[in-house]
Amino acid sequence: MKTMSDDRLAQLVKMLDATPDDAFCLYGLAHEYAKRGELDNAILHFDRTIRVDPDQCYAYYHKARTLDDADRPDEARTVARAGLDRARIIGDAHAAAELQAMLDEWDDLG
Repeated sequence: MKTMSDDRLAQLVKMLDATPDDAFCLYGLAHEYAKRGELDNAILHFDRTIRVDPDQCYAYYHKARTLDDADRPDEARTVARAGLDRARIIGDAHAAAELQAMLDEWDDLG
């Protein structure tokens, strides 16, 4: 049985075929893959989002979370730090605070 998530995924793939460098589509696809547990695909699409739009700070945030979910904590921290640096450069205080909170949470866990 086809689900709403399947429809969303198919729609995003179709949109991305038409505009391969659409950061919105890439970011949306990354989230859809993450929801499905397809972590490698999610990470790939968060990477592509960051390449297309390096100021998309939440792509760093969610890529870092996904890397952590994939048991890749060192990479997750590296990505979170890169996102934090980018957020500070562009003046996105909200994203910077969320990225810093995530890093602090991980530091508290060891």
